[in-house]
Amino acid sequence: MPAFAYSFRDSQGVVRQGTSEAETPDVLKQRLEEQGFTVVEIKQVRTRPKFQFGRVNLKDLSLFCRQFSTMVDAGVSLVRCLDVLSSQTASPTLRKVLREIQAEVESGQSLSKSMAKYPGIFNNLFVGLIRAGEVGGVLEESLQRLAAFLESDVELRRKVKSAMTYPVIVVVAALSIVGFLVTFILPKFFDLFKDLGIKEDQFPAMTKALMDISNFMVQRWYFATLGFIVFAIAFKALISTKFGRRAFDLVKLKAPVFGPLNHRVAIARFARTLGTLLSSGVPILGALETVAGTVSNEMISEAIMEARARIREGDRIGPPLEKSGLFPPMVVHMVSIGEESGALDSMLEKVAEFYESEVDAALASLTSAIEPVLIVFLGGMVGFIVVAVMLPLSSLIANLSGGSGDE
Repeated sequence: MPAFAYSFRDSQGVVRQGTSEAETPDVLKQRLEEQGFTVVEIKQVRTRPKFQFGRVNLKDLSLFCRQFSTMVDAGVSLVRCLDVLSSQTASPTLRKVLREIQAEVESGQSLSKSMAKYPGIFNNLFVGLIRAGEVGGVLEESLQRLAAFLESDVELRRKVKSAMTYPVIVVVAALSIVGFLVTFILPKFFDLFKDLGIKEDQFPAMTKALMDISNFMVQRWYFATLGFIVFAIAFKALISTKFGRRAFDLVKLKAPVFGPLNHRVAIARFARTLGTLLSSGVPILGALETVAGTVSNEMISEAIMEARARIREGDRIGPPLEKSGLFPPMVVHMVSIGEESGALDSMLEKVAEFYESEVDAALASLTSAIEPVLIVFLGGMVGFIVVAVMLPLSSLIANLSGGSGDE
């Protein structure tokens, strides 16, 4: 999360300055105005993040949280906890980071601020829950909730990856086989046709098309490679812009077959994250700001920030979510009931469990439905090649048979 330096006038008209982290300058301005201040200036501070030595997978983080919460609950000091955990973790990256955090905590820095210096490992959700645990004196509970959240996220990702593994392997194998046939086998057949006296203008349309593809792959392969690289760079540059990211996230939600699955995953993550934050004592405005930064979908993130702005003005969370059109009626109703009953966090947990079960069902049906589609796809590609190769041979055999019959 970026840091901003700001100046404002307090209730007595005195200009004061400070620095704070926020998603955007507008979010920080809203936060200051909520406290009754008049904002004078906000500018981003170019902070140099700590050097990060690699990535830490979610399994290592969830195990770290479980062990950390157990030790804190047993009354072990933070410094001692970090020392023990850094020596026990299997991740060299996490081990090195924990040792640096241990040194900062020993020097008087808070745990949440020390972790915030490593955003590639401890995201806004992680830091926010640790901060809430420190303020409320319930750090072990915050760590337990973090561990449960990370474990459910790991399980959700595992199910999605396992469901997608088979289709990806089949598609890669099919493309590899077709590429091998087009690049190495078919040119030999075309040379054979030419040796037999078949001219290119005598080839059927399917064979001509296949010959053009084969010649391009053999003689102009670098154009295809260059085109792929240019496309990848252009696509990455496009989705790095706000417009491109919004468009790509909208396509992910609206795409046939995979769109509903992505939508369910996003809703489950929204509910699980917001419920975890609220149950840890994070205020609703801060929780929504954190969820908007971790939901991984620009369209849903904008809807969450709109809901946050409406709540700041005294509205409820349900109507702006419903107005966005991105949250199903069941989710809106459950959130509204939870808000009215004062049990929003438990309602969100139920929503998360429901949509995670929906994701399981969608993955099971998708896996069973995609297998015959892939088989037909692979068979169609191979069948096209076989027919395109056999047509000239059948014409040649027919001509030879006709010629021998005339004699």
